Amino acid sequence: MAKIHPNYCTLSSSSSSSSSFCSSQRETYTVWMKSLVLNSNGYTVYDSNGKVVFRIDNYDSKCSSEVYLMDLQGRVVCTILRKKLLAFGLWDCHNDTDSSSRPWFKVGKTFDLFNHNKESVYDVIFGTNNDEQSKSSLNHRIQGSVHNLQEFKIIDGQERVAAEVRRKRSPTSGVVLGEDVLCVTVEPFVDHIFVMALVAIHGLIHHKM
Repeated sequence: MAKIHPNYCTLSSSSSSSSSFCSSQRETYTVWMKSLVLNSNGYTVYDSNGKVVFRIDNYDSKCSSEVYLMDLQGRVVCTILRKKLLAFGLWDCHNDTDSSSRPWFKVGKTFDLFNHNKESVYDVIFGTNNDEQSKSSLNHRIQGSVHNLQEFKIIDGQERVAAEVRRKRSPTSGVVLGEDVLCVTVEPFVDHIFVMALVAIHGLIHHKM
């Protein structure tokens, strides 16, 4: 495990509020699509110093309908729930630092009959469908190729890349590591917990954890 994370120093990070974790600089994380618990499903997130910062432990249940994103100390920072909507599914994410009962955001499949580029696209909607906030620039989408599900981008409402996920390469040789080792680059002033929740949902959708 000590070999999969970068060797360069972590950029400074600060928590701007109890419900977010942001940085004024671009940050890079390594995501290992496995749990730290032996023979368990989930994922583990390392910062660029190789320290564990987030984790999910599904134990013996793969593609669980309820998972918990935790920090290193095991404190739940958000809860991810799968809701059944016809045959296509819908995911709710609840911010566990917020007392509100409504979801922080929802993730659902985008259907486009004219998607000639063979893209895999999921809409990320904040608040509820009846909330004016859901029509604002806060909404995002997860976008990638249907031929390469390990790599995708998180695009914000201004069509800017908020985060990008790619296969991890060795920092010394440039060799691509295993399919379960990913590099996540988060742009400045983007909530890292939000990004890691979307990475987890993408993994659950595609049966990677």
